Amino acid sequence: MQVCVYCASSGRIHADYFEATSRLAHLLVENNIKVVFGGGSSGLMGQLADSVLAAGGQIKGIMPQFMNEVEWGHQGVSDFIYTESMHERKAKFLEGTDALITLPGGPGTFEELLESITLKKLAQFTKPIVILNTRGYFNAFHQMMQQAVDEQFMTDDLKYLYTIVDTPEEVLPAIHNAHLWNKGLRDAGSLR
Repeated sequence: MQVCVYCASSGRIHADYFEATSRLAHLLVENNIKVVFGGGSSGLMGQLADSVLAAGGQIKGIMPQFMNEVEWGHQGVSDFIYTESMHERKAKFLEGTDALITLPGGPGTFEELLESITLKKLAQFTKPIVILNTRGYFNAFHQMMQQAVDEQFMTDDLKYLYTIVDTPEEVLPAIHNAHLWNKGLRDAGSLR
């Protein structure tokens, strides 16, 4: 099994985020799950890679070449793909991925998460998407998505599009118990 983890590069965040990331990494390794991530050496990306490597797990970084040129890449990760652009990087994240896990992050993480939800809504990506809501970080995000449903900007598919969990220990059960996405492109346009 292979999962892609979206997460932050900021190192100035609360220690709880680092601790949850480390716990998640160990759970993934214990379950022989290969991790794909953004390749960075700092913040939650660095914590994820450090923890996976320390536990003897497999991890692959995917990073645009311009980020590698300024030495943002994690030096301990030997399995790397370098892309020409951010757009190509996001496409590579999804190749061979059995599930997506989103940890707290900034605009890059939000953008990756929203693109994956959009692709799922359009039946272009159908795998589980699990959001780890450490410290309630994604409460406002879920409220925003619910408002989009309430005001009829989208159909009420939220529980099928993604699952929000509060602890690392809930991530793998959420992946295994995720609702199968069986809607097609025609369903996505039902509010037009």
